[in-house]
Amino acid sequence: MKVATPPPSVLQLNKKVGDLSNELVRHFLIECTHKGVRLKGCPNEPYFGSLAALVYQHSITPLALPCKLLILDKDPLEEVSEMAPQTAANSATDLLKQGAACNVWYLNSVELESLTGYQAIQKALSLTLSQEPPPSFTVVHFKVSTQGITLTDNQRKLFFRRHYPVNTVIFCALDPQDRKWMKDGPSAKVFGFVARKQGSATDNVCHLFAQHDPEQPASAIVNFVSKVMIASQKKN
Repeated sequence: MKVATPPPSVLQLNKKVGDLSNELVRHFLIECTHKGVRLKGCPNEPYFGSLAALVYQHSITPLALPCKLLILDKDPLEEVSEMAPQTAANSATDLLKQGAACNVWYLNSVELESLTGYQAIQKALSLTLSQEPPPSFTVVHFKVSTQGITLTDNQRKLFFRRHYPVNTVIFCALDPQDRKWMKDGPSAKVFGFVARKQGSATDNVCHLFAQHDPEQPASAIVNFVSKVMIASQKKN
């Protein structure tokens, strides 16, 4: 990929060289494994089910890349087609149809009346961390699709399966205070999504989770939910 300026490390090594134009093209290898495809040598990168999913996600957020990918719909020398926005929308729809799933820690669900946005995530986590005794937690299978978000507690410790239709999920984000959840191992980033309370048109519930697998970072989950699933719903 081509970047506007070379990385700082390259500038330090070549500060005496006048022309750095040949350093503007940075090379990243894509490896294929039984888990999917990912950028090689980047531990913070998740695995993707297809090359198209990897490219599309990096056009939304850079993750380990120096900047987001700019995907052109056609030759830049040609006149921009009126169909370009529709093409981007179709790409998001196709990606959502493929779906995405991973394991996460389920922490808690907190009723917040009509509160939503970052304030909802922040308040729900504050209440959860101060709760005595602490709420029970478990690993759940977190699946995002055109139908919405489905949680499956494989061990059935707290529940069996919960489904949140796509039209009820209104917000998803990391904790704005970047607080971490501690279990036995390293601390994990916390994220949550806000959904309408079942049977209510105004009351919301914030569902909190923590990253379980470093190869499936919380930031990638949040981006997929907010910028693919929720964004696709708003366009319909």
